[in-house]
Amino acid sequence: MSKICAICGKGPSFGNNVSHANNKSSKTWYPNLQKIKAVREGGSIATIKVCTRCIRSGKVTKAL
Repeated sequence: MSKICAICGKGPSFGNNVSHANNKSSKTWYPNLQKIKAVREGGSIATIKVCTRCIRSGKVTKAL
């Protein structure tokens, strides 16, 4: 559960790297997660892993 956003649930996506010679190898793309101190429901402060899109869109409130 370490590579999943705590807010939106975004996780790794899977696919193939395709070379110019059409060789295929498996590839995993991970979301850009950041550890931040955030204010959770109830007013408690916790360190959570959140993707940068949730931080940028204001879905998470940073603790000061």
